[in-house]
Order: sequence, then structure tokens, then C-alpha cells
Amino acid sequence: MLIESIYDESFRNYGRVWADVPAAFTEPVVHALAEYAPCPEDGTKYEASATALEELEVAPAFKGLLFGGRPTQLGWCCGHNTRLNALEYHRSSEFNLGANDFILLLAKQHQIEGMGVDATLDMSLVRAFRVPAGVLVEVFADTLHYAPCQTGDEGFRTLVALPQGTNGPLPELDSALANAGDAPLLWAADKWLIVHAESNKAAAGAHVGLLGESIDIAEDIA
Repeated sequence: MLIESIYDESFRNYGRVWADVPAAFTEPVVHALAEYAPCPEDGTKYEASATALEELEVAPAFKGLLFGGRPTQLGWCCGHNTRLNALEYHRSSEFNLGANDFILLLAKQHQIEGMGVDATLDMSLVRAFRVPAGVLVEVFADTLHYAPCQTGDEGFRTLVALPQGTNGPLPELDSALANAGDAPLLWAADKWLIVHAESNKAAAGAHVGLLGESIDIAEDIA
């Protein structure tokens, strides 16, 4: 699989590089990730709101910059991963910043065919983008994404900044709306999910709609 750069023109459809944020605000976040974020040797760990990030002196200003005063959570996703068999989206952008280089596997919401219980996406549409350590990147709300992938044996430690409550408990919808719009894909608060049949979430009831071969970039980063 071709691994592109976030500085390539092609990335502009998926997100934006925030290159002008002063290091005084990004470096404490990177340091906290490197110092405190757990990095499982197998699989990934996600924490929606991490104390080591939330208690940083720069956290209030950083949150204000990212979401303009909207309640915000600073969490992390860390571990070792080279595979993709699920994609999610939110109603807002997500911001990522890594203590290590990492790779984002992305598609676009408009590439989903059908709606709700009929939603499908061809896995061949997914593209890979490498994000350098220490670079803040915005992933647009209509960009499908999931856990980052590593670029080497050290794994990845990545900030995940989102509006407060995102990825929280699944809200209870009115039964009359259970199959309306994209409600069948709702997996958690502000988290719509579509998975491959091989995903462990498929057995848990997530909507199976990713078609084709699941993705593994292990050989591409070797």
C-alpha cells in the first residue's frame, strides 16, 4: 500500500496540518505522551480523557485553540498496530499529535454507498498518510478513520483531541428513529462505525459494511 505524506496535496481532502502552532503548546503534549501514555506490545489502548494531558498547564489554551471554547477532551491512543478492519467518523474534526511518527488510514464519508443498514464501503478506497512526530494534524469530520498504525517497532503514542463526551456511552435513541439516517451505524456517543466481517466488533453487533480485503500495512513499513 502506498504510504503518502500529510504534506502531499492529496491529504488536503482528508485533513489539515497545523504547522504554525507554537512549540510551547505542542511540546508539553508530546512530552506527556512519551512519558505517561501506555504502549501495549500487542494491540492498542484508547483513553478518551487522560489525566496527564488534562492537567498540563497549556491544556486550557490548547483546547481553546482546537475547539474555540467548546468543552474538549484530551486523550490518547497508543500501541502497536498495522491493520485496519473498521472505520469511524464523528460530527466534528479530530486532532492528532504523536510522540512517534504514525500512519493514518483514511477514507471519506461520501464514499460510503447506501445509508444506514445498507451502508457499504470498498476497502480499496482507503489511503495511508504518514504523520511525523510532533506535528499537529486535523482530521476532518467527514473523514473516516480509526486507530493509527505504527511506523516501526516502537509503536505509537498519539493525542486524540475531541469534543467532550465523544466515544462515551451509547445514547438511547427514540425507537422510531433506530433505522433513520445513519443511526444503525451509531456505536458510541458521536461515533458512527462501519466494520469488516473480520473485525471483532462485527461479532459484537457493529454494522458490517467494509467490503474487500482487510488492510495490513506490515510489509509496507518493513
